Amino acid sequence: MANRTTTRCVIAVIAELPGACLADPSQNALKPGGPAAAQISSLWWYLFWVAASVFAITMGILVVGVLRKPRSDSDGHSGSGHTFVAISGIAIPAVILFVTLLVSLRATVALRVPPSNLTVQVQGHQWWWGVHYPRENITTANEIYIPAGQPVRLELTSADVAHSFWVPSLNGKMDLIPGHPNVFWIAADKPGTYRGQCAEYCGTQHAKMAFLVIALPPEDFRAWVARMKAPRPQTSNAVLAQGQQVFFKAACKDCHAVEGTKANGRKGPDLTHVGSRLTLGAGTLQNTPGALEGWVSDSQSAKPGNQMPRSYLPPDDLHALRAWLESLN
Repeated sequence: MANRTTTRCVIAVIAELPGACLADPSQNALKPGGPAAAQISSLWWYLFWVAASVFAITMGILVVGVLRKPRSDSDGHSGSGHTFVAISGIAIPAVILFVTLLVSLRATVALRVPPSNLTVQVQGHQWWWGVHYPRENITTANEIYIPAGQPVRLELTSADVAHSFWVPSLNGKMDLIPGHPNVFWIAADKPGTYRGQCAEYCGTQHAKMAFLVIALPPEDFRAWVARMKAPRPQTSNAVLAQGQQVFFKAACKDCHAVEGTKANGRKGPDLTHVGSRLTLGAGTLQNTPGALEGWVSDSQSAKPGNQMPRSYLPPDDLHALRAWLESLN
């Protein structure tokens, strides 16, 4: 009975594997969207087919050895066994390893950081991503906008514990170490949205520390930069004015920054353009009006343990604050 139950469990797990692998097609290391990921994918497939071929040949030889009738020493073939071992156990593995070394070195050279006209500084936090464009003087969070078809230099660091930056469709992984900046790069062949994830366990909400890389056509990226640098218009609507007042009275300014206001907190994500972001809480929720109000009032229910405390705002104040945050785009 126990063996039958174990077998059913194994079958169930195997049956779920394809669905698990395809659960998020936008985050797929074997579906490259850039030159670096293409190199990694090619190396992976090379190693896969070499390993599969060696396994198949080995199993074939094993079957032949089991089914074949043993030879006696009097048959005069005692030396053939030594030759077979020398070829299959020494010569062939040496050739495979040497070719693998050459292929790996070629991929390593191709993955070196290329020259770039755009630098983005990314800082990992528990559990969100700070993003800053130093030359453009743009600060945002959890979303990295890049021009398609161009390499982008990334300067990676951490504000607290070790994190790991990984956009499977654009490149491999790179660690973010407190006090030790690392240099990395990404490039997207064509416009699109590519999901990234922290790949180093960094605490209870490690699994909910995602981010998006949005590749735009070069002209659209320049327009995005201009929009992000444009002065924020003054709040004139009464509801929006009330929402801004709530933002300051509720001490949101102590943790968050909003350009054009006196809010300059650095403990939490910059909210200057939060209304235009696609997600909330580093990929935890879609950025919808209902989700935004729910996040502001009780982010702990969606992401337990994060650094944002629960708020107890009256409904009118909560609606006004949500409307003002939505206007920040």
